[in-house]
Amino acid sequence: MTRSAESTLGFALRSSWALLLGFGILMLGDGLQGSLIPIRADREGFTTSMTGLMMSSFYAGFLTGSVLTPRLVGSVGHIRVFAALAALASAAILVHAVYVDFYVWSSLRLVSGFCFAGLYVVAESWLNDRATNESRGKVLSLYMLVTYIGVGIGQLLLNLASPMAFQLFILVSVLVSVAVLPLLLSAGSPPAFSHAAGIRLRDLYRSSPLGVVGTFIEGLVTATFFALGPVYAQRLGLDVAGISFFMTAGVVGTILLQWPIGALSDRFDRRIVLTVVTSLAALAAFGCAWLSGLGLWWMLAAVAGFCGLSLPLYSVCIAYTNDHLQPEQMIAASGSLVLVSGIGAVIGPLLVALFMDSLGPDYFFYVIGLAHLLTAVFAVYRMLRRESVALEQQGVVAPAPIHGANPAFEAIQQYAQEEALSGEDSRDVSKI
Repeated sequence: MTRSAESTLGFALRSSWALLLGFGILMLGDGLQGSLIPIRADREGFTTSMTGLMMSSFYAGFLTGSVLTPRLVGSVGHIRVFAALAALASAAILVHAVYVDFYVWSSLRLVSGFCFAGLYVVAESWLNDRATNESRGKVLSLYMLVTYIGVGIGQLLLNLASPMAFQLFILVSVLVSVAVLPLLLSAGSPPAFSHAAGIRLRDLYRSSPLGVVGTFIEGLVTATFFALGPVYAQRLGLDVAGISFFMTAGVVGTILLQWPIGALSDRFDRRIVLTVVTSLAALAAFGCAWLSGLGLWWMLAAVAGFCGLSLPLYSVCIAYTNDHLQPEQMIAASGSLVLVSGIGAVIGPLLVALFMDSLGPDYFFYVIGLAHLLTAVFAVYRMLRRESVALEQQGVVAPAPIHGANPAFEAIQQYAQEEALSGEDSRDVSKI
């Protein structure tokens, strides 16, 4: 590493360490509550369909919060919105512990999704504001590393107490409350929000049909895995430790393969990479169902392989969509991509839950695998209808966070991508 690179990384750490610390703590709480609630719901006798609908409401709230938070900030201010959402999210998780009811929990998940999306929008915008053109790629990479580690460790926190007790709900509340302190106490003024005009979905689809369809399916698959994965693992007979390892294995697989898949997508025709990787993800999903009876370690390896192949494809779909847009359209398209991904995230858990209730828990992975196969078929169809983008005209894949897309993070991705295209910081966007 050159002295210039070292100084740039040092500046990124000095300017953003408090924000990254807050992100990490927030992701601990998000990872823990994302698995705790479906496990507790299943043990309380909720059907898989009820749990799927309840978890879908979280993503409906998340999508709404991603869209509305900038407007709220414009009305009452950055700090007030951030503090209010943190307080509401902290209170909502506590109510789960004292009042177990499907309708109450579904309403609380909607509120929690709205709050967490707003927290991410504000915090990620703040992070982007702290980054310079020279450090943004490194800050993005550090952010991604902190996000993955936070979600992974959050799954392991399930082992600290019984899901049937109240302690884990209190822990989530504490983590959310503590997470805001580094963010609120970091030096500097709040970031400015700006509203970019959106692109109509119809126009975005005309520009990149495969990008839109792929983004939708990846939103569906990612939300389904994190919403119903704990329920599936519990239906297999795994104890709390096994469930936490099951979910953590998916995060580890994503960490290991996120950057190699992105690098391949930057070097070759993205449609070929997308077709091959999504086909392998389908086979891995079917393999997870077939290997479920062979023991925990086989299951963990299969889940790591599946998530490592599946979850990074969201970033590839975003990059492929941007390959067919002008630079000035990329920021505007982010809101439409959030909508596409969010619709998939809302539909996925409910749809897969219905299959699990009707046909058995193995259809958790069968339906996900079928979704990937449909993506592969559509990708082949598009390759027959359209010429590929020249490699020198392709952008750079910027990894996306596990918790889903929102306009603030999409903006960070686009800035990093534009800088990479101009040759300023290309190495830092696709790898740490």
